[in-house]
Amino acid sequence: MENFLELLKRRRSSRVFTGEPVDKDMVCNIMKAALMSPSGHRINPWEFIMVEDKNVLKALSVSKEHGASLLEGAAMAVVVIADTGKTDVWIEDCSIATIIMQLAAEDMGLGTCWVQIRRRSDADGNSAEDNVRAILGIPSNYAVLSIVAVGHKAREAKPFDEEKMQWNKIHIGSFGGE
Repeated sequence: MENFLELLKRRRSSRVFTGEPVDKDMVCNIMKAALMSPSGHRINPWEFIMVEDKNVLKALSVSKEHGASLLEGAAMAVVVIADTGKTDVWIEDCSIATIIMQLAAEDMGLGTCWVQIRRRSDADGNSAEDNVRAILGIPSNYAVLSIVAVGHKAREAKPFDEEKMQWNKIHIGSFGGE
């Protein structure tokens, strides 16, 4: 792995993919990264549903009104769910797993995009979470946080511009300090 800060600078959301399938070893490594993600008290409330079927990806692409259409063009998607009865910090645990998958994919040269599902709606005002649950047969005691679109990048985005760092967001000692 290269320098971690360089990886962070390079990781940008990819919304357009080539359509080329993702190598099985790469998929396995992304899922290994997800399974190694930290969670509170190592409860691991998260579970992951890998989707490669184009018809299912198309159905997921309309599960919410805005920001999911890119799923139709992805080589695959990983739906991040959690058994909400296991812990009250499932949102945090699933969020960590989601970004860990994205960083692992970027480290292998793949593109990703986080598709927020929790507390979102489709064009008719229906719960995006309920839509995803119905498409994938997810039990009601599981919540759907996000879907990670994964694929080969159709174009390379510019790395994060360090000149745009918001150093004013850093406080030393107390809010507003220094």
